[in-house]
Amino acid sequence: MPIDQAIWSVSALNFEIRTLLEKGIGSIWIEGEISNFARPASGHWYFSLKDERAQLRAAMFKNRNGRVSFAPKNGQQVLIRAQVTLYESRGEFQVVVDHMEEAGIGRLMQQYEALKKKLSAEGLFTETNKKPIPAQARHIGIVTSASGAAIRDALSVIRRRSPQSEVTVYPTPVQGEAASAKIIEAIRLANRHAASDVLLLIRGGGSLEDLWCFNDEALARAIFDSGIPIVSGIGHEIDFTIADFVADVRAPTPSVAAETVTQDQYEVMQQIDEWTARLLRNTQNRLQQLDLQLQNLQHRLMQFHPQTALQNLRQRLDFARLRLLTSTQSELQQRQNHFRSSVDALQASSPAHSLPLLQQRVTSQLHLLTESTKVQLEHQQHRLALPAHALDHLSPLKTLARGYATIHNKNGVVTSVQQLQSGDSVTIRLQDGSARAEILQ
Repeated sequence: MPIDQAIWSVSALNFEIRTLLEKGIGSIWIEGEISNFARPASGHWYFSLKDERAQLRAAMFKNRNGRVSFAPKNGQQVLIRAQVTLYESRGEFQVVVDHMEEAGIGRLMQQYEALKKKLSAEGLFTETNKKPIPAQARHIGIVTSASGAAIRDALSVIRRRSPQSEVTVYPTPVQGEAASAKIIEAIRLANRHAASDVLLLIRGGGSLEDLWCFNDEALARAIFDSGIPIVSGIGHEIDFTIADFVADVRAPTPSVAAETVTQDQYEVMQQIDEWTARLLRNTQNRLQQLDLQLQNLQHRLMQFHPQTALQNLRQRLDFARLRLLTSTQSELQQRQNHFRSSVDALQASSPAHSLPLLQQRVTSQLHLLTESTKVQLEHQQHRLALPAHALDHLSPLKTLARGYATIHNKNGVVTSVQQLQSGDSVTIRLQDGSARAEILQ
């Protein structure tokens, strides 16, 4: 449905208008005069902001108005930063304020913000461009008023914390139109002297107008170009100047600036004691570690020392000798046991045990054999006697005994004359011997 034909509820329309205002306009700066100022028990501020021709409703809630450094009042000209919106419950156009300052200061703040943005874009605030600050400066230069409270506070801190540090004061106005140029001259003079390790640019608290000389562009560039690192301590902790952003270190107060470049002598002695104790502990720990490493190395060295290797070899030799002796004794014992078993077995089967019985048997058999042999011999003699007797009767010897003889030649017994020839040699055998003879015819 087209928007001009839709039927809107009041709350929906107010919500839509509020959204359009907040997104379309957002947060803006507004200058005007306070009227109808009210501070209820809630702590919120409600007022109207007006000029010659119009006015608008404004609200500043408690969490924001606690940061305002002055007490607003009716008829006071102020500069506010606010969110344009709509109070839906009443359908009233209003602004919700998150910052408020006096109108004159507001113009200074605009200049301050413009210069801050310009120098930031050029890199004067960049951390990489900042010079290191010595923790304990031997020579400290101070750029400030010679009669202000800031110099007294800074010198008191330096004398208390680091009485051995030298101090050079470069006196200069720190308020008014000519103050910026004088501060620049003091910074350049300190750089020409080149005696200081660090410069303190300090001033006590004051209003924005009182501190305005520290928002000078030429002073900012002189701080940036300084060869000596600069610590700023301008005003109170809530005060920030362009000089603070350009300085190498920003301290919230002059006293803190002096503390930044010094070390309390008692803290130094305490720190030295702590370092000494820590060094002693670290040395003892290191010595213990080295002693442990030495012991480990000695142990490893002993493991690889020839004497250790020789001892190991001797031990191995002793173990081998012991094993050999044990093995030999065991083998010998086994062989002895086997020998005893063999001896026992041999003795058990030895002929000595059966020798008497065998001897008895042999004796008996020998007796039987003797008797049997005698019987056989007698029997055989008897059997031989008959043929021998018969043979004896037939023996040639018997014939020879009766006067006969036998003739033998080379061919044997001669039984015929035909076997003899003249000249043959023959043997004549008689009963009681034999004789040689030659055949004549």
